[in-house]
Amino acid sequence: MSARDVRIPVALLTGEAEVSGLWAEVADARATVALAHGAGAGMDHPFLEGLASALAGDGFSVLRFVFPYVEAGRRMPGPAAHAVATWAGVQAWLGGQGIGSFVAAGKSYGGRMASVAVAEGALSPGALVYLGYPLHPPGRPDKPRADHLPAITVPQLFVEGENDPFIAPREQFDAVVATCLDARVQWVEGANHSFEVKGARRPAEEIGAGLAGVVGEFVAGVAGS
Repeated sequence: MSARDVRIPVALLTGEAEVSGLWAEVADARATVALAHGAGAGMDHPFLEGLASALAGDGFSVLRFVFPYVEAGRRMPGPAAHAVATWAGVQAWLGGQGIGSFVAAGKSYGGRMASVAVAEGALSPGALVYLGYPLHPPGRPDKPRADHLPAITVPQLFVEGENDPFIAPREQFDAVVATCLDARVQWVEGANHSFEVKGARRPAEEIGAGLAGVVGEFVAGVAGS
């Protein structure tokens, strides 16, 4: 299903801004998913293209969007406050379309920023989906990004590769998930942070599409509860 270009207003501390979005609206949608990109790639990355297309094919409306640093043509993420404001803008935009309930999902950085926005009270989705939560920089388990997670009350789904260096050691990640009020983990066997599996090369679009089943099942379950 094709998506149409949209513009999403964002209230930054530096003033009003807009970011680009792609809106794939499905008639009589089972639910709506707002889908954010990771730190090193925008909303057009093949992984997100594959996931969004597969979700739309399964009956979910999907809104993809970029953060302000991508809109400005920069490669490195800006202040966390800008990402939080963008998530708030996404929620307001969906509300303007008559959509009051949705699930916030994101690849790595995009999912983490959604969790921060929820913990700070700027975002109120029905649930959160993390596609490779970046618990810490690779090799730096002493720098965890998890203090805010226990404050989140909505259901959370962690979709994680078993060989993801961002969540090693596994015991640390398990301990963090245990602090969450309502969280579950879906492991992808042998996968790294990009959900690639050594010895089983697949296009990124196919990898993203392959996660639509587990994400869709979780989203549908939340929407139906």
